[in-house]
Amino acid sequence: MPKLIKIKGDASFRSFFRKKVNGKSSIVVYAKKEKFKNLLVYDAINKILNKNKILAPRLYTQRYDKNFIEIEDFGNETVFKTLKKKGKNKLSYFYRIIELLIQIQSIKHRKVKNFRNQNYIIPKYDKKILINEANLFCDWYAKNNLSKLRKKRFCKKFKKIIKELTLKLELKDNIFVHRDFHVSNLMSVKNKIGLIDSQDALIGNKAYDLASLIDDVRLKTSYSFKEKIFKFYTKKQKNLDIKKFKNDFEILSVLRNLKIIGIFTRLALRDRKKNYLRFIPYTWQLINMRIDQNQTFIGLKNLLSQNFKKIK
Repeated sequence: MPKLIKIKGDASFRSFFRKKVNGKSSIVVYAKKEKFKNLLVYDAINKILNKNKILAPRLYTQRYDKNFIEIEDFGNETVFKTLKKKGKNKLSYFYRIIELLIQIQSIKHRKVKNFRNQNYIIPKYDKKILINEANLFCDWYAKNNLSKLRKKRFCKKFKKIIKELTLKLELKDNIFVHRDFHVSNLMSVKNKIGLIDSQDALIGNKAYDLASLIDDVRLKTSYSFKEKIFKFYTKKQKNLDIKKFKNDFEILSVLRNLKIIGIFTRLALRDRKKNYLRFIPYTWQLINMRIDQNQTFIGLKNLLSQNFKKIK
């Protein structure tokens, strides 16, 4: 008889179980809510990654009618856990991650048949999606921390500034973007790095996943460390306009982390996952770091500082 052991989940509507049969293990992914994205799209993106020689969980079986799929088991060792171990050279490990990111960003094959024999093409990460994501800060964090009248005034100005920031992005939306590319979604699999939680992938800005990795709200690193990773990445890129890239990197980092504050507040209030609240103070620090000395963010900085004590 197969043995099912529930394992730690993530911020999605999925539940995960480790299945053990005759010494072999697999992961059963169950999703009743948003199952198209959490099961069908998740596997489709993994297929695209595998076709491009990037390690992602392979599908073993699927019972979409029963709300689950069974996939390859990468174990419990996230890169986050690996980096937390004493003696690990964090910088050299991040250099390996950058090499993986460059490989991911070179993906050309963006269409696949899903397990229901339907064509799946990765959608575009357009400015409308970016704006809606950043506005989660208003919908959840501002709503929970400001009076009704103050929240209304704040959000009107906030949404205008966010739209203006997206219009200042300069790079094309033509690169595979994982959208949650950080060390908790990277797995140490033997001597390789595997990628999980890929169902939200879109075709977007080249700077997005690097911002996600460097300004990771779960892993605290120094500014000098962040700069070393940024420079290592840019040196690996041919014909990259560094000025435009850095502009987009900083804007996307700020937009992403505003979104994260909104999402983590939502997880706590709506889904009762209050453990995510512990990341919010460092997320504010990251926003501060990016907006503090960049005139691009002067309007946003002033607005946030007038309404929230977290901003300098």
